[in-house]
Amino acid sequence: MKKLLILLLITTSTIANAQKLFSRSMFAKKPIINLENFDKQRIHFGFFLGFNNYDFKIDKVYDDQDIIVDSKTGFNVGLIANLRLTEYMDLRFEPGLYYGQRNLHFPHITDPIDAVREVKSTYIHFPLLLKFSSKRIGNVRPYVLGGISTDMNLTSNAKSKDDNASNRFRMLKSTGNYELGLGIDLYLEYFKFSPSIRGVFGMKNELIYDNDPNSPWTSNIDKMATRGIFINFAFH
Repeated sequence: MKKLLILLLITTSTIANAQKLFSRSMFAKKPIINLENFDKQRIHFGFFLGFNNYDFKIDKVYDDQDIIVDSKTGFNVGLIANLRLTEYMDLRFEPGLYYGQRNLHFPHITDPIDAVREVKSTYIHFPLLLKFSSKRIGNVRPYVLGGISTDMNLTSNAKSKDDNASNRFRMLKSTGNYELGLGIDLYLEYFKFSPSIRGVFGMKNELIYDNDPNSPWTSNIDKMATRGIFINFAFH
């Protein structure tokens, strides 16, 4: 909680300054241009902090048994390596640590303990992204980005012989995703601040099925793939 509070204070203060900067950049006759040559660097680095909301897209075998996903807010932290390809296009690598939680509810199971499974996930996230930026206007530059990523789930329980019958939910250790997002670069006096929002879409079935083929938890799941929203605050 202390870390989240500190993060909120930092981002709130930075966003307030960024809003003032945006107003000067858009409406001033002669705006002060910060970090004028920043984007001319061939390579530059940074870091990000942020929040996530992981979900599951579940395809069921039969529609008569509901599976409800209760998503919780998690947090992200990581590094940024940016390679300038052209004036308007960059290649980015953003390895990070992502912690999230999803609770699965199975209403057809009468036992209240067995009817809920907590899926706590700690991912090492490896995205490779192309960033397409607009022309810079004063100290503001919007962008869109997209690419692919690989996740290593440190809490997948993939090697466990126990399954949901022992309250052990299992997922694949490694998965692949594609990502789409947008953001804005704000050039402050001493650094560049970049808030962004991104959608993440898993490309394969991540579920490891229970040993019992008639399991009340997994037998009705044809495919279960991660969906997620990331809100990141990057500092360069």
